[in-house]
Amino acid sequence: MKRFALILIPILLLSMQSPTFAEKNSEKQLKAAIIIDDFGGGTGGVRDFLEGDIPITAAVMPFTENSKEHAEWAHKNGFEVIVHLPMEPKKGKRSWLGPKPITVDLSPKEVKQRVEDALKSVPHAVGMNNHMGSLAVEDEEIVRAIVEVANEKKLYIIDSGTSPKSKFPKVAKEMNVPLLKRDVFLDDISSSSHVRKQMNRLAKITEFNGRGIAIGHVGVTGKVCSVGIFQSMEDFKKRNIKIVPASELFSTKLTEQYLVP
Repeated sequence: MKRFALILIPILLLSMQSPTFAEKNSEKQLKAAIIIDDFGGGTGGVRDFLEGDIPITAAVMPFTENSKEHAEWAHKNGFEVIVHLPMEPKKGKRSWLGPKPITVDLSPKEVKQRVEDALKSVPHAVGMNNHMGSLAVEDEEIVRAIVEVANEKKLYIIDSGTSPKSKFPKVAKEMNVPLLKRDVFLDDISSSSHVRKQMNRLAKITEFNGRGIAIGHVGVTGKVCSVGIFQSMEDFKKRNIKIVPASELFSTKLTEQYLVP
């Protein structure tokens, strides 16, 4: 009987503690960022996002007619702004890149100048991600020039994940520049049901890793993208996943040292 009591006491203690553990786990705040590309260029979904209540991160194309307007609009309404830097792909039309893209025929000095010009074109930017760029991101010299500007201007970088051979992780690590990589594309198929499916995938990644990053777009797919995202918010709330500006995915210590003026 005495032996049974000795066995029973630890079990009772564990059962008394387990709700506390469960409670702590349920209180853990999971964070995901939703970056919306092509502000400054596309029009579909622009108002939905910039007048909405989801704290998306607005990635603004530089050198366009609406670059400054969309950046100012986003900033005024409390959205984080980054530069959506056009970079040369392996396939596709040059016209898709817009004015003054980063191409592999440029010298490092020319690359740095274009990045600096892009930042002037997009006010309030605190980071950057790449528009296309499957070719340029594999060129270490090109990438190093971009990361040098990010380092000088205290910007973070989101690698949009257009090439598995991207040099951004290597160079950013060497220079201690904050970098994260996109996990999910939301609107690679233009339907709100597909966007919801991809948002569910983002939720699962976030639950597994503690954080996640998705990229969607304004423009051609902008409306279906916005609808799919807004329809997914109730599910994210139930799963205790908070949508945050991309900068909030970086460690607090790093943010204090690097991103806070």
